[in-house]
Amino acid sequence: MPRIAILGASSQIAKDLIISAANMDEVDLHLFARCPDDVKKWLNLAGLSGCYPVNDFSVLSQHEFDAVINFIGAGNPTQIMTMGNSIFDITLQFDEIALDYLRAHPACRYLFLSSGAAYGSRFEGPATRNTLATFKINDLPPQEWYGVAKLQAEFRHRSYTDLSIFDIRIFNYFSRTQNISARFLITDILRAIRDKIVLKTSPDYIVRDFLHPSDFYRLVCALLLAPAANAAVDCYSCAPIDKPTLLKTMHEEFGLRYETTELATSVDATGNKPNYYSLNARAADFGYEPTMTSLEGILKETTAILQQRTFWTS
Repeated sequence: MPRIAILGASSQIAKDLIISAANMDEVDLHLFARCPDDVKKWLNLAGLSGCYPVNDFSVLSQHEFDAVINFIGAGNPTQIMTMGNSIFDITLQFDEIALDYLRAHPACRYLFLSSGAAYGSRFEGPATRNTLATFKINDLPPQEWYGVAKLQAEFRHRSYTDLSIFDIRIFNYFSRTQNISARFLITDILRAIRDKIVLKTSPDYIVRDFLHPSDFYRLVCALLLAPAANAAVDCYSCAPIDKPTLLKTMHEEFGLRYETTELATSVDATGNKPNYYSLNARAADFGYEPTMTSLEGILKETTAILQQRTFWTS
């Protein structure tokens, strides 16, 4: 059973992976976080108390791991804006912790959670294998700092050609553990359903590809089992979904009331991206096959959220 170090175990997507791993019992996890006590409290609430060791980062070098997965970063637009230019230092700091470990343990594999924002903020069309990263190098706006921080990390990783490093570019991810207060379209929809209000949204046509936690776990396992490589892969589901279809379906399935208006506001922490998804299926080369479309994943997780008592009382 491979031994995996989870860096940033307090993040939402890390917690989802931990739960998936606990259900499958395929890997041996060791959790690392800046506040280990918070992770231990969450493990207890999740019914996983005592299942995994939890430490701060100071003891990472004292253990032998087959892989390190780095989840540290910003999980929602508001957090990205709050972090400001510190995103550069934080990304570098914890990336170096992982790279230092790999230098001492070159057989270890490193999975780094990157972002589709590493391509830049211009998504007039979806990303492909031939898409170039584009940034306004002479006038870099704050909305692109997050993407540049991820791109810098990816550049560092490609330079270590003798090490097995996979950068996993997350575009859109949705699960029942989603922070409902985050300013994403999907969370705006959920709050409107909960509060029985009319969602006011812009008429902009956008397309998104939402990854389900089970497919994310499937991707991670594929990269852990694949032959050693130094590469970047984009996340994708079986099919993306456009905004009109999402709104219509949420109305039909869950009673969402909505109207489009030019006055609607949103948080574009990494820039406005009309087609924020990828057709780059390089992950398939390493054995990844998604099982859910964006819509299937959204319906499954939304149903679970609406069944949670805390959702209605928060």
